[in-house]
Amino acid sequence: MLVLSRQRDESIMIGDDVEIIIVDVRGDKVRLGITAPKNIPVHRREIYDAIQREKNENKESKEPRNKKPETEPPGESEKSH
Repeated sequence: MLVLSRQRDESIMIGDDVEIIIVDVRGDKVRLGITAPKNIPVHRREIYDAIQREKNENKESKEPRNKKPETEPPGESEKSH
């Protein structure tokens, strides 16, 4: 993890397209401004985690629950020997 110190109105660049600006510092709260292309989603961590949980729940609900494994008809395995 890279740890940087920044003051108000200073910024950090991530690649060529993402800029994080320190907008304000009040006590133990830091306000950030983030400039990023529209194709790069930007979320607070708790929102990102909720989105990932929802994606996993939707994925699991779409998977068949009691799908029986495909089996050969009776006697088919004997014919191949």
